[in-house]
Amino acid sequence: MARAFVFSLCLLLVFNGCLAARQSQLSPQNQCQLNQLQAREPDNRIQAEAGQIETWNFNQEDFQCAGVAASRITIQRNGLHLPSYSNAPQLIYIVQGRGVLGAVFSGCPETFEESQQSSQQGRQQEQEQERQQQQQGEQGRQQGQQEQQQERQGRQQGRQQQEEGRQQEQQQGQQGRPQQQQQFRQLDRHQKTRRIREGDVVAIPAGVAYWSYNDGDQELVAVNLFHVSSDHNQLDQNPRKFYLAGNPENEFNQQGQSQPREQGEQGRPGQHQQPFGRPRQQEQQGNGNNVFSGFNTQLLAQALNVNEETARNLQGQNDNRNQIIRVRGNLDFVQPPRGRQEREHEERQQEQLQQERQQQGGQLMANGLEETFCSLRLKENIGNPERADIFSPRAGRISTLNTHNLPILRFLRLSAERGFFYRNGIYSPHWNVNAHSVVYVIRGNARVQVVNENGDAILDQEVQQGQLFIVPQNHGVIQQAGNQGFEYFAFKTEENAFINTLAGRTSFLRALPDEVLANAYQISREQARQLKYNRQETIALSSSQQRRAVV
Repeated sequence: MARAFVFSLCLLLVFNGCLAARQSQLSPQNQCQLNQLQAREPDNRIQAEAGQIETWNFNQEDFQCAGVAASRITIQRNGLHLPSYSNAPQLIYIVQGRGVLGAVFSGCPETFEESQQSSQQGRQQEQEQERQQQQQGEQGRQQGQQEQQQERQGRQQGRQQQEEGRQQEQQQGQQGRPQQQQQFRQLDRHQKTRRIREGDVVAIPAGVAYWSYNDGDQELVAVNLFHVSSDHNQLDQNPRKFYLAGNPENEFNQQGQSQPREQGEQGRPGQHQQPFGRPRQQEQQGNGNNVFSGFNTQLLAQALNVNEETARNLQGQNDNRNQIIRVRGNLDFVQPPRGRQEREHEERQQEQLQQERQQQGGQLMANGLEETFCSLRLKENIGNPERADIFSPRAGRISTLNTHNLPILRFLRLSAERGFFYRNGIYSPHWNVNAHSVVYVIRGNARVQVVNENGDAILDQEVQQGQLFIVPQNHGVIQQAGNQGFEYFAFKTEENAFINTLAGRTSFLRALPDEVLANAYQISREQARQLKYNRQETIALSSSQQRRAVV
């Protein structure tokens, strides 16, 4: 009996030890002992044929604490970012430009078809030809007789072609199905594509492949957040990009030991990185670095029912291009025209969604009848000033994005915030209650302070355009726009992130009794009331009102 008890106790200790080791490996919570933060620009850069990819060193303590990685992708005009997927959910913000994005959900039908459009054009051409023949027939009897002769000849040729077609079908009967499938294969069918523009936020689940194309008149710039600590990532904490085409370079160093851009080989950016698990010798031989390149060429050709030359093209062999390629000519694919009617339809659809949410008493039904898995709404634009959730005519505006206006974020467990502050406008001092915040500076500048639990300012810096900084959960933060104003986009690591403010009409101070404030801060009751009611704004605070209050 004693032996059984000791054996059970040992098993319990071993199990708890393994569980603790597993949790420490997956959870970044024990890595948030931060003594200093810093606003950073990207550490690495990969120069592509039609753009560039810049990444931040995710091995820094603040990135490890938040459990995230980040990159900035710039696609030149007529550039194509090749299809890829990641081990972590992604949230993408379009900083500049416009283009097209396609996401591939396995098992979903190809709802964008060229066949219907082509058939309509064909019918129009036939009708036009008939009208032309009627006009020609009215010109004279002689021309009519010639047309009849031509028609008879055409019928004879048609009978001959039908006879030849039947013979070909008999010859191909043992090889497979009739040629009707070949006709369908000649028509393009693919899954839904989505137009993207400045201000759009795009959600990409882990393991979902996507591609993007710049068909605009300026560079397409996007900032990507990878939530590597998500439960959907069953690998380690390293961000991994799995490309399905081309000969890409590794965007993130496997150990997270990023090197400065100027230390690249031979002084060229992007050549200092080595792809995951691929020796340098194989890279010099011209072998591709995409997923297809690891398979045996003959076996891959058999699986796809293509010749080996096509299989080698899929593997990217002898392809010197990397992640972003330049399209020769124009990229032509099936997409609906976008005009005034389509925009009005989107507005009506948004109004209908809001009415449905009100009818449901504020409770959002994810993936209900209005949205299935194959038709998930992946994007929402929060750059429009009319879209603002918080607005002060003297300070600025803030727009939020969560599961209430983009349901897929419930699945990804991410949310976002877009801010635009005028000169000297202040974002009320606050703390993030349930999320880390990863802030990217879109334009302008601001002074930012972040305070830890010991009252130490671990970040006190003027942040500039193109920089990124992290505000850990529960840490106090205050931001004041500079002379150029301040525009930012914040990624939140929780699907419904919210804050508690330290100033303004809805602040922590406003909620406390006067006597509590007076005793806590050693001030008079009159001073306590001034402290509570001096500021009538909520979150976006104007510096002019603050100066008048002090006077």
